[in-house]
Amino acid sequence: MARYPLDPIDLTAELMRINSVNPSLIPGAAGESEIADYCQRWFDHHGLATQRLERTPGRPSVVGICRGSGGGKSLMLNGHLDTVTLAGYDGEPLEPRIEDGRMYGRGAFDMKSGVAAMMVAAARARDHDLAGDVIVCCVADEEHASMGTAEVLEQFSADAGIVTEPMSMEPTLWHKGFIWMDITIHGRAYHGSRPEFGIDAIAKAGHFLAALDGFATDMNAREGHPRLGPGSIHASIITGGEEASSYPAQCRITVERRTIPGDTPDVVLGEMTDILDDLVLQVPDFAYSIDLGLVRQPFATSEDSDIARCMLKHAEAVLGTEPKLRAEPFWTDASLLDQAGIPCLLFGADGAGAHSAEEWVDIESVRQLTDVLEGVIRDWCGG
Repeated sequence: MARYPLDPIDLTAELMRINSVNPSLIPGAAGESEIADYCQRWFDHHGLATQRLERTPGRPSVVGICRGSGGGKSLMLNGHLDTVTLAGYDGEPLEPRIEDGRMYGRGAFDMKSGVAAMMVAAARARDHDLAGDVIVCCVADEEHASMGTAEVLEQFSADAGIVTEPMSMEPTLWHKGFIWMDITIHGRAYHGSRPEFGIDAIAKAGHFLAALDGFATDMNAREGHPRLGPGSIHASIITGGEEASSYPAQCRITVERRTIPGDTPDVVLGEMTDILDDLVLQVPDFAYSIDLGLVRQPFATSEDSDIARCMLKHAEAVLGTEPKLRAEPFWTDASLLDQAGIPCLLFGADGAGAHSAEEWVDIESVRQLTDVLEGVIRDWCGG
């Protein structure tokens, strides 16, 4: 018999038992269908309206809506249902294990505990008189391309948002973005016995890799953003050549540029073009092309925003101390909320082991997170 607990620890365990490995990362993996079904039934059981979004078949997101009486501010809570692979996990990844105040298993930290906390907080808060709506977004695909949050934001908005990614109970107001690019170095295919006709694209690419390494070193020495530090850049994937007996016609290098505020796509493309144009002048027969890939903007907000002040107030009340603000080097869906005009921040449970062989969440922090979120909902969405 299905269980729909209102305790955040019990709900975390129920969510963890459902395989929701992202199939964009692991072809053939389970995806979010089963866990989305469960969340939809849970919302129905606790009296929240629901809407299921599934533009991509098998990749659903579920939105639970706690309707206010009207005239109040709305709040969007966001958390992702997908996880990374179960392979290589040390132990049984889908069977929650509790030991020494921790819950172990895949998704415990990243981030089924955060999803459980926001679901429970919204259900509890609906028993109070709320004027504004609470919009609880359980989304697909954050671990790959964030198609879930992107689809949600086409149909929903709010006066503020909280993303419950695991942040060790420290409100997070800044994080980096990223830009992926494919740099193709062009050569000329010819039989390996005829060096007078062939141009080795792989050897030419070596000049670019050396220049990229120097540029990365220079970037790392910059002061950068006061909270995030400098941006960074590295080569991620390299492919080229057809067979041992031929000069390669091309060599493709995928480059990732981690960005800070001010690092726009035009700025980043300009950096790459400057490096490559210099090589065209310096290296005989050097030719290239650039293809811009996925772009995810950095996130930065003010600690003086209304939602940040509200969150900080309730976090201090629950934790008994003023919370430390933090910045992160990785990207999250908070950036998409921010770009959609929803003032937001991140706040989530304590633990460790995201994407690693052992993952755990601190149980007390999940309860505290739930209490903080309930306080924010009642304050922000109250009459």
